Amino acid sequence: MRYPALVTTTTERVALPLSGGKLRLVVVADTHSAPHARSAALVAEQRPDRILHAGDIGDRSVVVDLAKVAPTLAVRGNIDDLELPDELVVDVCGDDGASLTRILLLHIAVNGPRLRADAARRARAEDAALVICGHSHVPFLGQDGPFVIFNPGSIGPRRFDLPIVFGVIDISRSGVELHHVDCESGRRWVPKRPV
Repeated sequence: MRYPALVTTTTERVALPLSGGKLRLVVVADTHSAPHARSAALVAEQRPDRILHAGDIGDRSVVVDLAKVAPTLAVRGNIDDLELPDELVVDVCGDDGASLTRILLLHIAVNGPRLRADAARRARAEDAALVICGHSHVPFLGQDGPFVIFNPGSIGPRRFDLPIVFGVIDISRSGVELHHVDCESGRRWVPKRPV
């Protein structure tokens, strides 16, 4: 399936400092106005400093409800008719204000396990190390050249036999750790290996 080229019309920038030497981000996507019934409680259990929504939000109430758990930043997905940026550049800074890593959050960014050319150009232009996207509903963690790619999957209505999951990113001076959480089991999610 081919998608139209990413046409960025708005970019927002935000700096997020480490708090006590660390920063925890919960990343969700593709809620389509109907987040999984357990998602809010499970997100709250993660005690995030911020929540990032990678688009296809649906109703604005989804973001309002997430913001009750932690401050929430979101980008517009292809189904959204909301006043949101098309992409968000997040600078994660140390306690001293020095940049530790840069994140590019957008809705559509991958073609299979690789970044689309337009998303890779944006990531290079922003000097991003981590590209977070949604759209496919497929949870993914991989690398394409210098970029780490993270798709949190979807906490919205199930698509095909895909899991209902969200992502967690822990950032400290010693590095970045990423994983997924399953909304049905409440446990860390890992892909099933073929038999």
